[in-house]
Amino acid sequence: MNATMKALVYEGPRLMNMRSLQVPSPREDEVLIKVKKVGICGSELSGYLGHNSLRKAPLVMGHEFSGTIEELGSKVSSFQVHNHVTVNPLISCLKCNKCITGKAHLCTSRQLLGAHVPGAFAEYVCVPERNVYMLPSDVSLDIGALAEPLACAVHVCRLANLTGIDTVLIIGAGPIGLFLLQSAKILGSSNIIMMDINKERLHIAEKLGASTVSSVEELRGVIPKIGVDIAIDAVGYDVTRNHCVEFLKTSGKVIFTGLHESRASLPVNDIIRKEINMQGAFAYTPDDFEIALHWLIERKVELLPGTVYLPIEEGQSAFESLIENAGNVTKVLLTL
Repeated sequence: MNATMKALVYEGPRLMNMRSLQVPSPREDEVLIKVKKVGICGSELSGYLGHNSLRKAPLVMGHEFSGTIEELGSKVSSFQVHNHVTVNPLISCLKCNKCITGKAHLCTSRQLLGAHVPGAFAEYVCVPERNVYMLPSDVSLDIGALAEPLACAVHVCRLANLTGIDTVLIIGAGPIGLFLLQSAKILGSSNIIMMDINKERLHIAEKLGASTVSSVEELRGVIPKIGVDIAIDAVGYDVTRNHCVEFLKTSGKVIFTGLHESRASLPVNDIIRKEINMQGAFAYTPDDFEIALHWLIERKVELLPGTVYLPIEEGQSAFESLIENAGNVTKVLLTL
């Protein structure tokens, strides 16, 4: 396809502009997708601020998306033009030990669409056939665009090995936190406490079935005296990581999935004496992604209340609004 397309290009800290770029041509094992809906991820907010080492200007970000197939590579056989699809944006080698043992998300040569290679803040994007998933004709493209963030939550909850008797603390009521809440409930947890300073998002969490608190003082009033079984940090600040450790019971488990700060000062002596289990959770396995997509298609997960739709031309202002005051907005889907 010898043509140009419009794209939202990150050109430096707090600077994005609409540009005209060449439409990419798919390789023999790729499909060209016409992007319809693309979400803004928290990691992209930090990239936009210049705080994310993966995202270097100039760059077309965007990895949570859905669309329709526009063109097929010569060896693509699983899809047809106009199929509705979503995409696992983690491109792995499929040959290393991590890939062949079900942990392709930890492949040392992995590439992320919208970070290592051009992403979906554009009219078109090329994706390997193996990373593309068909959407049923009666399923909205919104669902396709939310499969990736839900997969992150599925991965965390599967690592936590949740049971029906666990008390779970989730710090952070952003999109991942709200999907964590829903995923934990699907996997059997009923006693879930969510903490955030954004009270509008906490109202959403309450409707989804969580007990909510907006301060450490409130948390101390509702937390069991022995602590919680599982604590999940979906923010990534030093203070939120420490709160997770502080409110864990002896031999409890903390999972860190937020990435806002690269360093943390944790109370190591307490961790040792209480034999606390610590686990990092990065992205998702292919199985997690497929589970997330299945849950969405089966309507087991509610689409995020507070989702806002904006044309991609308003992308920079959407980033600024999410950074300055997200309010009751849980997810921004840019439309093309």
